[in-house]
Amino acid sequence: MAPEQNLEPVKPVKSAPRAWEALTPSLSQWILDAISAMGFSKMTPVQASTLPLFLSNKDVVVEAVTGSGKTLAFLIPLIERLLRAGSLKKHHVGAIIISPTRELATQIHSVLLSLLAFHAPSASVIKLPVEDDMEAELEKPTFPASTPKVVPQLLLGGNTTPAQDLSSFLRGSPNLLIATPGRLLELLSSPHVHCPQSSFEVLVLDEADRLLDLGFKDDLQKILQRLPKQRRTGLFSASVSEAVDQIVRVGLRNPVRIAVKVKSASGAADKRTPASLQMSYLITPPRHKIPALISILNNLARTPQKSIVYLSTCAGVDYFQHIFPTLLPNFTIVPLHGKHPPQVRHKNFTKFVDSITPSILLTTDVAARGLDIPSVDLVLQIDPPSDPKTFIHRSGRAGRAGRRGLAVAFLTPGREEDYIDFLTVRQTPISPLLTPAISISDADAEITTQRIRELVRVDRAIWDKQNRAFVSWVQAYSKHTASSIFRVADLQWGELGHAWGLLKLPKMPELKKWEGDKTLGVDFEMDTFPYKDKKREAARLEELEQRRAERAEGQVVVREKRKGKMNREEKAWTQKKDQKALREVRREKKETKREKERVSKLGPEEREKEAELRKMIETVRERTKLDEEEEFKGFSD
Repeated sequence: MAPEQNLEPVKPVKSAPRAWEALTPSLSQWILDAISAMGFSKMTPVQASTLPLFLSNKDVVVEAVTGSGKTLAFLIPLIERLLRAGSLKKHHVGAIIISPTRELATQIHSVLLSLLAFHAPSASVIKLPVEDDMEAELEKPTFPASTPKVVPQLLLGGNTTPAQDLSSFLRGSPNLLIATPGRLLELLSSPHVHCPQSSFEVLVLDEADRLLDLGFKDDLQKILQRLPKQRRTGLFSASVSEAVDQIVRVGLRNPVRIAVKVKSASGAADKRTPASLQMSYLITPPRHKIPALISILNNLARTPQKSIVYLSTCAGVDYFQHIFPTLLPNFTIVPLHGKHPPQVRHKNFTKFVDSITPSILLTTDVAARGLDIPSVDLVLQIDPPSDPKTFIHRSGRAGRAGRRGLAVAFLTPGREEDYIDFLTVRQTPISPLLTPAISISDADAEITTQRIRELVRVDRAIWDKQNRAFVSWVQAYSKHTASSIFRVADLQWGELGHAWGLLKLPKMPELKKWEGDKTLGVDFEMDTFPYKDKKREAARLEELEQRRAERAEGQVVVREKRKGKMNREEKAWTQKKDQKALREVRREKKETKREKERVSKLGPEEREKEAELRKMIETVRERTKLDEEEEFKGFSD
């Protein structure tokens, strides 16, 4: 393990990017041709610094602003090294790229395929069209097995099972794996997957600081135990310096640290965001937040093609996806969060990326890191992230690759204004939003609140989502890393209730000592509030009638003094117990059916062995039963 002081520093890169040809003959001609065809005439500073080091057997720790070209900075030398290594043995892995999220892993895989389309041997194996020779494509060229090729495999949980991933690996024998940590560990645990020192070349950890978070540490350590110590390792992130102490511990050998930053307008300090990205804040009361967001989207000089609105919780996304389509009719609203099933996440993410109409991605921090979504002009952070490092990554979805972008964070007056100085100290200075000029009156805010309440009154299901969203938001707020700035004790509950369009404040521990009007002055009768879904509404009415009948008969529902639970909850528990028993019966039936199918496929000899085994099991069971029935005569002396 290399100590921290052994890090070989490289000063922040300030020189102009060099042409790709500057690395010739370090890079193969086909790579230069591919880069040129893809429209990259010059290297970015991070590429100019990283490529020569990675190609010359150096470990690297790269900290570069978002949108600076980190993906190509590790993909190009990785491909070059694999091709130089020649053909590997079957089922041997030569390189691994680890990503913290499914979306980022998919994006890296997509960029890799775009490059490999220009390498005919690789393209022929992974069935890509050969870009530089259409006649060769028609003739379906074949190459000798000894021809070096890069064969990637994408490993993501949810789309496939670990068994299917292993089957694909054994069938295709890829030499490059792009994966999220959990699914990669499952594949490497198989005895059929080999990463020996003679074959393994490179390990890349993209968004390294996120990979070293608590949720990934254990998996990462187990993965590193399965990889050879003699390897090239690269760690890439926009805020990697935050975790250098941990990074050094993952097995880098005297790494070179590369810091690519941007000078502020005054030239006095380094920034961690691109110069083309304007980062601003807007101080506004809670009730004015949503109207201000609408005003920004509608009053920019040019309607943003793609915008991202960040919320703190998945429940918040589930709620506002029903509200924003009415408040912002000129935009397509696309929800995305980590609790969506994998198919839904992929479908919604693809819908947003491919959208040709003005669209808004309503999301959580699942879409905060590394994703290179074309044409994102605007990032709006309704809720500041609980992790300050994530603020940089969120903002960096706009202003990528030289494109102008705007990122706006919404803060309420008072203690939250300290967040501005907090970010400045962390080398992420933000300035007041001046253009477009936003002016929201109390009357404008009241109109928006009433529109939200009208939408909620249409369907009790939206009201359910609203309450879950508000409670989860309060819980997330209470867990903010900057706890001295974001304090639940300072929240203005009445203002927040109106801001969210609540019909009444939900019951929650944080409100026990609050003496304000929890009805928010709204005339609202719960018993007559219907679900739009007829079946769900019928079930609700039936339950309501049953409770009324119980009250009429004197069967008053009372709280248990000790447990504090309702009698009707006890009834619900009994129903759950019955449902669990029913599931057990069904499971047993399925297992019996599977066993019959298995036995039916056995040959005569296998059936005979199976019968002998069952007889032995029955004999053991009978002996055990006899032993249990014997009288206990005490312990031996």
